[in-house]
Amino acid sequence: MDHEERKYWVGFNMVRGVGPARVRALLDYFGSLQEAWHAPAHVLKEAGLDRRSLDNLVAARSTLDLDREMARLHERGVQVITWEDEDYPTRLRQIYNPPPVLYVMGTLLPQDDWAVAVVGTRRPTDYGREAARVLAGGLARQGITVVSGLALGIDGVAHRAALDAGGRTLAVLGSGFQHIYPPRHRGLARRIVENGALITEYALDVRPEASNFPPRNRIISGLSLGVVVVEAGAKSGALITAEFAAEQGREVFAVPGPIFHRPSEGTNRLIQKGAKAVTQVRDILEELDITMAAEQQEARIAIPKSDVEEQIWQCLAGAPLHVDDIVRITGLDPAIVVSTLTLMELKGLVRQIGPMRYRITG
Repeated sequence: MDHEERKYWVGFNMVRGVGPARVRALLDYFGSLQEAWHAPAHVLKEAGLDRRSLDNLVAARSTLDLDREMARLHERGVQVITWEDEDYPTRLRQIYNPPPVLYVMGTLLPQDDWAVAVVGTRRPTDYGREAARVLAGGLARQGITVVSGLALGIDGVAHRAALDAGGRTLAVLGSGFQHIYPPRHRGLARRIVENGALITEYALDVRPEASNFPPRNRIISGLSLGVVVVEAGAKSGALITAEFAAEQGREVFAVPGPIFHRPSEGTNRLIQKGAKAVTQVRDILEELDITMAAEQQEARIAIPKSDVEEQIWQCLAGAPLHVDDIVRITGLDPAIVVSTLTLMELKGLVRQIGPMRYRITG
């Protein structure tokens, strides 16, 4: 995507009321967001914009200087990634209504496909801090990218543990990059940019309002194979992340704690509802079938992605399928399908969940 088209994605991302569903509708109607941005009001109404969104768009077009906004992003070292970019995170693309625009400071790498979120309360106990440190550090040493939300408490411990272990970590913000929150984590944010990335769907000047954080949590889980909740009270925001993970088909893990401890109330309840109890890093790796993460990363580098892999990946995007169904849907030779699935297993792209039955990972 060229710079000219990208700035209109940024523009629509700054219009209140124009979310993923309306962006899709505008793309379907106009073919590009540049065409949609300049369209007359009555045509935008025909495309599906309601009165409030239309009023907000008309106001934005008269006040926003998109070239200046792109210059500001460039000055801050912010990369803009959209749905139409190849480097948009594959796993995040699979969730319901993924953010059309991601602002990124730092670097997203192919190895970040092997990511696990570690989240929890902002007021952890010593037990919770140590559990987060051990689990996040252990995951990082196994080549797993640690995802969290940069918040005080468990989030901060998880990010630091991953960095201290020499690994990568991604922090998803509930604000724009002009307002790193909480302020005391600005130094940590700089470390993360050097060994991972800060990510947000919010424009530069968006402040960290309370309403921003629940939507932020869907990105944390969406980037990850699974979510580990270390400590969480009965109404902790970490439980929202766990809910999103379950809705997205991601694994949910919880660290058990004393039954009389408030910070363990939420995690113990998750385990009662079916979350996997975690006592060591291996519990996570085995449940997610990523004990061979380093080898899978090497395989992806050594064996380039093929058109056949893409066809099979798209075929499996809806639901797990038997090999015979994949052959029928794709029209590919059975021997080619079987050999390609073997390669995709080696790369960690798919996993076998029964005799000759496969699903995509995550």
